[in-house]
Amino acid sequence: MTAISDTTHERDVAAAAQRLLDAALGAADLLAVFLGDRLGWYTDLRDNGPATPGELASRTSTSERYAREWLEQQAVTGLLAVEDDGGERRYRLPAAAAEVLTDPHSLSYVGPLARMLAASAMQLPALLDAYRTGGGVSWAQLGDHARESQADMNRPWYEHALAPALAGVGPLHARLSRPGARIADVGCGAGWSTIALARAYPDAVIEGFDVDAPSIALARSNATAAGLADRLRFTVLDGAELPAQGLDVVFLFECLHDMPRPVEVLRAAHDALGEDGTVVVMDEAVAEHFTAPGDELERLMYGFSLLVCLPDGMAHPPSAGTGTVLRPGVLERYAREAGFTRVDVLPVEEFGFWRFYELTR
Repeated sequence: MTAISDTTHERDVAAAAQRLLDAALGAADLLAVFLGDRLGWYTDLRDNGPATPGELASRTSTSERYAREWLEQQAVTGLLAVEDDGGERRYRLPAAAAEVLTDPHSLSYVGPLARMLAASAMQLPALLDAYRTGGGVSWAQLGDHARESQADMNRPWYEHALAPALAGVGPLHARLSRPGARIADVGCGAGWSTIALARAYPDAVIEGFDVDAPSIALARSNATAAGLADRLRFTVLDGAELPAQGLDVVFLFECLHDMPRPVEVLRAAHDALGEDGTVVVMDEAVAEHFTAPGDELERLMYGFSLLVCLPDGMAHPPSAGTGTVLRPGVLERYAREAGFTRVDVLPVEEFGFWRFYELTR
């Protein structure tokens, strides 16, 4: 029995050690992706073709020695291909990797994920202090890397999938399609959801709100580039201060779990609705109940919660401290405390990591 137990223990130890080694390899890859993304190396290889270290450095005004180390690491880890050109190595970005790392319109674009986690890594001293004291690390502290990462990861889903998803929910689509329908996008961030709504419902009057001023500046710039600046209005505003204005629909796309006072925001949304208006919340499609071990989605969302969403929420006391893992039962409790009588999960399938809820009075 002892021998068997010892063997089992040794196997468990080896598995635990391998788990940490695999995580270290993934972390190194992710931070290397951050470097390639921010230095413009991936986009240069996509646009200008294979390169030697010297060519890549010259084309991007960066250091040749660092470019060589990065190119070799990327080839060793399998993201870049190597071509032997008469004894001189050139490095090529394959088409599949180019889409994942550089195409902001692709539903497979996950390159910005590296920016989000790198932004958190830059704040580890502040996170340690927050964990000790109960304080927080705000979105403003995480900065542009995190802000742009969030916007860029969600953008293709709004561009390609939001309009069909909403069109598939008959009563909601009819409400949004009314001439002059009044729509608010609370927590709009860089405005990609607002822009998608404007394209899908050209007769609607739409306004985006966000508490983060740099995000609103991005939203205005994005709306101008999309040719929609004359139709969209963006305002810096805490969602809890949303004015009563007879709205047909209030949207909250992937933001409720970040808010320090979610019930107050939902109550303001409740009071801003017209007679038959509704609130639509898109948030993480986590499991209904805590289960350990969890699947990859649960693991990813807890990672975001530890490093980004919970610290940001806690940075603005008094805070509900929701975190990324907003389970359906918690959302329903928030909605009922805000005055809603019904919460339904909408029939929106295969929409990224997210679930859609409709809140009615």
